[in-house]
Amino acid sequence: EGVAPERIVVTGNTVIDALHAIAARPYDPATGPLAGLAFDRRIILLTAHRRENFGEPMDQIFTAVRRLAERYRDSVVFVYPVHLNPRVREPAQRLLGDVPNVSLLDPLDYLPMVHLLRRCTMVLTDSGGLQEEGPALGKPVLVLRQVTERPEAIEAGTARLVGTEVDRIEAEVRRLLDDPAAYAAMAHAVNPFGDGHAAERI
Repeated sequence: EGVAPERIVVTGNTVIDALHAIAARPYDPATGPLAGLAFDRRIILLTAHRRENFGEPMDQIFTAVRRLAERYRDSVVFVYPVHLNPRVREPAQRLLGDVPNVSLLDPLDYLPMVHLLRRCTMVLTDSGGLQEEGPALGKPVLVLRQVTERPEAIEAGTARLVGTEVDRIEAEVRRLLDDPAAYAAMAHAVNPFGDGHAAERI
């Protein structure tokens, strides 16, 4: 845009500052909306709500989650704060409501959501913000979309585009669950969106 490179200062995103501040607050998951979750097992945090995924793509996402939950029924729990939109809640209940190791929650406030993010193993999402927040806490993010407005995450290796097709989602989640090296490569990649000190730099 014609701005001289020496005049540009990369600060990082202040959202990562806020994330670390909230993550540092005490929170007891045994109370409130996270009570009863199986924190002794690996947790996969799922969020899916984008309009572009309504209909068949959402059914494919939930079918993949159902298959994964059945495969890892004794070792993995999926936790899904479900968007209030009926076009999300109906297929979520229909395809996941009877799966024992899938917990369908109401939408979470930020404090419990951040502490759930801290405790999870990975994130499966079509959300934008979680593509920045997950890597800030060392969580690999599998993006349930064909494109992302955060290509930096893909380039850095903290996130991977997996789309909405059943077999692709299942294969990518299984790779991270079963291959420690593949998991470590994403979990230890440097988050391109900041280190929690953006406000100080600004």
